[in-house]
Amino acid sequence: MKATILIPVVFLFSSHAVMADALNDMFNEYKQNGVTSFNEQAGETLWNKQFNDNKTGEVRSCTTCHGTNLKKVGKHAKTGKPIEPMAPSVNQKSLTEVKKIKKWFKRNCKWTLGRECSTQEQADILTYLKNQ
Repeated sequence: MKATILIPVVFLFSSHAVMADALNDMFNEYKQNGVTSFNEQAGETLWNKQFNDNKTGEVRSCTTCHGTNLKKVGKHAKTGKPIEPMAPSVNQKSLTEVKKIKKWFKRNCKWTLGRECSTQEQADILTYLKNQ
């Protein structure tokens, strides 16, 4: 019976360690690129900020697809496909791979903001997300 309880606990700790490793790598890279502060409030503000798409006139924000409760499943605005929760507290795969974090920042910032996010914006958003 103890082994049954131990396995999920070990998995939980190992997934948090993987997330911490990926985030540490990202934060170290941001520091090397001149970012000196990591502001959770600025990340939350940017996450919720609405942007106008110059081509379509649509209003977009990160919440358009991910929703305002990051512990719940989101929904892709174009395809309707479900998007796993962003909150690492409920999605153990969230924020665990540097390559995926970079890929999604590049793609989603361009779609939402109409441009790539700056390193400061990325650092602030990750700081906000990691605490969800």
